[in-house]
Amino acid sequence: MIPWNRLDAVRLEDGVELKLMQRGSEFSIMLGANELMNSRLSGSEEALASLATEKLQDRQAPRLLIGGLGMGFTLRAALKSLGPDAAITVAELVPEVIAWAMGPMAEVFGGCLEDPRVSLHQGDVGEVIRSSERAWDAILLDVDNGPDGLTRQGNDALYSAQGLAFAHRALTPGGIFSVWSSAPDPSFTRRLKQAGFQVAEVPTRASTKKRGARHMIWLATRPG
Repeated sequence: MIPWNRLDAVRLEDGVELKLMQRGSEFSIMLGANELMNSRLSGSEEALASLATEKLQDRQAPRLLIGGLGMGFTLRAALKSLGPDAAITVAELVPEVIAWAMGPMAEVFGGCLEDPRVSLHQGDVGEVIRSSERAWDAILLDVDNGPDGLTRQGNDALYSAQGLAFAHRALTPGGIFSVWSSAPDPSFTRRLKQAGFQVAEVPTRASTKKRGARHMIWLATRPG
């Protein structure tokens, strides 16, 4: 068995350590002892994009905001689904995650950050959402393990009633708010509906081979 090698780590503002690990060609991003993502398991992160972009096929020059760079699975799936007139902004708060994408994990990203449709914003996706009004055709969030705000307490504001009101305002009519989670959360579903969204809960598998852990994606539409 090839041992895991710790490539880099950063201590987040809440004091917890975010680590990049490698074993052969496999990468893992861990928060303390919890694995947040693995380069072998991309199914639900890809579904986060494909479920949303399916609803944007009739839109000209769609604008997407992706919260959380991760290992680029959501970004690559969005690029694959959308045409040359699309514009995608990826907001990533942690600069080290961006450095990992451009450094040791460059092969995993496969050059998607160089795509002319992509803009990379180093900063808080919540601030981007709060400063926007009818600016985005879709907002895709994968910044945590779900609405619990595991990695950063500040992420809780994204999933609060006020945060969802900001997301609703930031979307164009008929726009899509898509959120990834490691598990269901009925209270979050209720908050989405109370914020004025039409909500679908879509269980997905972690693996593209329809195996592995079950994750949850909320597909919330701002009525048009």
